[in-house]
Amino acid sequence: MSVTRVHTARALDQPVCIPLREATDIIENGEMDDEVGLMRWGSNYTFLVNIVRADIRVMAIYKPRQGERPLWDFPDGTLCNRETAAYLTSKALGWSLVPPTFLRPGTRGIGSVQLFIDHDPEEHYYTFDKLRLSRQLERMAIFDAIANNADRKGGHCLVDADKQLWGIDHGLTFNASEKLRTVIWDYAGLPIPAAILADLEAFCGRLADDRDDYTRDMRALLSSIELRMLRLRVEQLLAEGLFPLPGPGPNRPWPAV
Repeated sequence: MSVTRVHTARALDQPVCIPLREATDIIENGEMDDEVGLMRWGSNYTFLVNIVRADIRVMAIYKPRQGERPLWDFPDGTLCNRETAAYLTSKALGWSLVPPTFLRPGTRGIGSVQLFIDHDPEEHYYTFDKLRLSRQLERMAIFDAIANNADRKGGHCLVDADKQLWGIDHGLTFNASEKLRTVIWDYAGLPIPAAILADLEAFCGRLADDRDDYTRDMRALLSSIELRMLRLRVEQLLAEGLFPLPGPGPNRPWPAV
């Protein structure tokens, strides 16, 4: 499910809807000219910033590598890589679930820079009309299984004015060890819809092609074993044809929102 426009903001009180292609170009190639402020609720340093290109200004979420807190189960300095890998994977699947995100220089060095999505902060997974969003939530559940997302909180699911579902905060993804922790277990054990399986088949073909642009870009972001396990997870979903069941260990993040 692709989108052609995206709701972002020129400032906190200036929401704007612009073409997704234009927003992507700004985030990838624009100049980071100002820090609006520090987002204080995260474990790592996260900044709300302005990005400008050709006199067009949008807001973005900037997570510098040097602001990442060391973790025992993820290699140091790789969370920003994983944020970017999540975007590339969503794009490769054709699902438009992750806002444009790039690993690039910023005011505090290399980090991930993600387009800010304008949304109602009071809305999250537990308040959504899940029936209306069911097809998008199905894709999000499979995306998290593919990316081995260890931190899909309810507040990491946003809905914009077009009722487009977006996932954010993907630093804890693509671990080689089983880490899936999510609040989206609604579909556990159910058959995966045919349209999603078709997308997975095509995606698996890209993973098998060393010359594919997606595979090449992912090699620069993840380790070889992490890429092998990514492909294995996709192959397993295709073989079983079912949404994954919760594993034996912790399978929900804390806090839930």
